[in-house]
Amino acid sequence: MHTLLLNASYEPLTVISVHRAVVLVLADKADLVAAGEGHFRSPSTSLPTPSVIRLRGFVRVPYRSTLPLNRRNLVARDGGRCAYCTGRGDTVDHVVPRSRGGEHVWTNVVAACQPCNGHKGDRLLHELGWKLRATPATPKGWSWMLVGVGTTDPAWSEWLAPAGA
Repeated sequence: MHTLLLNASYEPLTVISVHRAVVLVLADKADLVAAGEGHFRSPSTSLPTPSVIRLRGFVRVPYRSTLPLNRRNLVARDGGRCAYCTGRGDTVDHVVPRSRGGEHVWTNVVAACQPCNGHKGDRLLHELGWKLRATPATPKGWSWMLVGVGTTDPAWSEWLAPAGA
């Protein structure tokens, strides 16, 4: 189970473990905003399982104009699925291989399973007769990145919705 961590201004910061969330609440560093199912129990205390917590102090987050292209962000963008066979996408594949002049940019990389990535090698898609499930694009927004490829708690939707929506 995971907990959504909000800044003091109610902006989503990251997803943390329930254990870490309970520690922050019990240390008076965060407030419980939404409780999940069940209770976190110890010999001396009982606390509703936190689904969303808010820090009491504001944390300044450095502004990034572009989202870094790394394996974690790529797998999150592609939903953890292979771009070719919809299996578990856990490797990075360049649609146009770097050996053939392809660049390492968002529009040329996809998540792929190891068998598909190995079979494709340095060939182009038309040489194999393969097609992409979706055209790779630079991700828009940033809140989707917080939750990665796991399932989200419905209680989080209020804080993960785009601004102005």
